[in-house]
Amino acid sequence: MASLRVQALMFILVAALAIVDRTFVEANFDKNMIVTWGKDHIGMSGDNLRLVLDKSAGSAIRSKVAHLFGSVEMLIKLVPGNSAGTVAAYYLSSTGSAHDEIDFEFLGNATGQPYTIHTNIFAQGKGNREQQFRPWFNPSNGFHNYTIHWNPSEVVWFVDGTPIRVFRNYEKEGIAYPNKQGMKVFTSLWNADDWATQGGRVKTDWTQAPFVAEGRRYKARACLWQGPVSIKQCADPTIKSNWWTSPSFSQLTKPQLDRMQKIRAGFMIYDYCKDTNRFKGVMPSECSKSQF
Repeated sequence: MASLRVQALMFILVAALAIVDRTFVEANFDKNMIVTWGKDHIGMSGDNLRLVLDKSAGSAIRSKVAHLFGSVEMLIKLVPGNSAGTVAAYYLSSTGSAHDEIDFEFLGNATGQPYTIHTNIFAQGKGNREQQFRPWFNPSNGFHNYTIHWNPSEVVWFVDGTPIRVFRNYEKEGIAYPNKQGMKVFTSLWNADDWATQGGRVKTDWTQAPFVAEGRRYKARACLWQGPVSIKQCADPTIKSNWWTSPSFSQLTKPQLDRMQKIRAGFMIYDYCKDTNRFKGVMPSECSKSQF
């Protein structure tokens, strides 16, 4: 009887560990990330990350594994001072021409001018869904939490726990949604002075180099992508570890909506759904749908 109890306990332990392994990546850059370019311009140690950009090279890393649904977060401190022309990127992406992607990009500016928080989403290769914000804080003075949360119902961009944008799933109405491809986590620092600052009018001042951005406490509480089988498994609400499928995560709460609307009213500077000139009056289908 004692042997049976031990076996039962072992089974429970193994099952618990499997759940943890499937849904959580600890805050450790050097164990969970690999360098994609700029090896000599990257410092990774435990939960600390340092990305460097100079005239010779930028730097980039990505996660070893891909996920489908869940929550990915990172604390980021952006390039201080004159960051014009630089872009620090933090995003999720699959591969291929019909890829899915969810973006945070931080566009630098001249000293004393605000950064631009640039967001975008691609579904099956279709992007052009940009929304931009001015930060209501100095993102280079300290670390701030940037979280991407997505599930079968919606994608939400959070800054320090406050939602700033939502993209809902209207796939049944013919609008593509990122729910069938595993996405890895990427972060990088690179030069984009051909477009990043005031449409490319303000160039990178290389006398200010090296430019440095820092990251801390990367966490992925998300479903591990294991191929096409994950499309169903990661969306299954009957699997207890799929916490993101809970009805409580299918829509923002009233306090969250209130905070988001204040941010959007006070700090949004561009919304593709209001750019009628760009789309010549034929607006993307989701622009007529409720996102909140």
